[in-house]
Amino acid sequence: MDHSITIRSVHSVADTLQVEEMQREVWAGSETEVIPLHMLLTVAHNGGLLLGAFVGERMVGFIFGFIGTDELTPDRVAMARLKHCSHQLGVHPDYRGRGVGLMLKLAQREAVIDQGISLATWTYDPLMSRNAYLNIRRLGTICRTYLRNVYGDLRDDLNRGLPTDRFQVEWWLTTPRVTARLDGSRRSLDMEHFLSSGAKLINEAALTDTGFPQPPEEPSDPEGTFLLIEIPSDFLDIKRTDPELALAWRLHSRELFERVFAAGYLVTDFAHVSDDNEQRSYYLLSHGEAKLG
Repeated sequence: MDHSITIRSVHSVADTLQVEEMQREVWAGSETEVIPLHMLLTVAHNGGLLLGAFVGERMVGFIFGFIGTDELTPDRVAMARLKHCSHQLGVHPDYRGRGVGLMLKLAQREAVIDQGISLATWTYDPLMSRNAYLNIRRLGTICRTYLRNVYGDLRDDLNRGLPTDRFQVEWWLTTPRVTARLDGSRRSLDMEHFLSSGAKLINEAALTDTGFPQPPEEPSDPEGTFLLIEIPSDFLDIKRTDPELALAWRLHSRELFERVFAAGYLVTDFAHVSDDNEQRSYYLLSHGEAKLG
């Protein structure tokens, strides 16, 4: 982590204006995609969280969320459980790869626990391997919920032209599982460990002439205690250079994750493999792992 960076709550108009500008920097999108100052401040002053990462007075990242509840049905209203809904995490392009996102998530965790809340949820694109590494492997979230085109057609440069399918992850903030991931007491497992435990890769990709991975036409049936599902290691590059292949990956992964979640599997780990300049990325899924700690 970069020790020149400090994390603090954002409450002033001047700092919140920097959050507005940071959204433009990170998502390079239409002005309609920017959460405005008045909304950010209202949430921050009424139980929500707005934290900034600063170098001096310059903001280099932020995280924004609010108190919510689990999705309810009419017969479950009396069982509503509070959670923190983490909506946005952005890091300035000049400061990516320096641990800013992790610093913001750790500060968010402390603040949410102080509010007496033990669960945080958020969404991210399951094909983004960098986000998968942070969310699943480093922070210890799990996922068993796949959302189709949850935000509709977004107009920012990162999302334009593809259905906005997302994982909704669960971060059980005070469990031994999460604590062990964060303090390093749980040894990180690699692909060798996954495979030696009997994990079955059900969608091994083939490389195209351009060097991009191509999803298989027919993935294997999910069976056994552990599964591996491959995703592209650089989905952003695929989106920029081969939109047709990007859509193929979106539809392939949608069908596959919906099927395995319905069969009782959940995402519990993530691995990135680099071998002879070839980059491969894999989710590990476990069957029936009800104990989230």
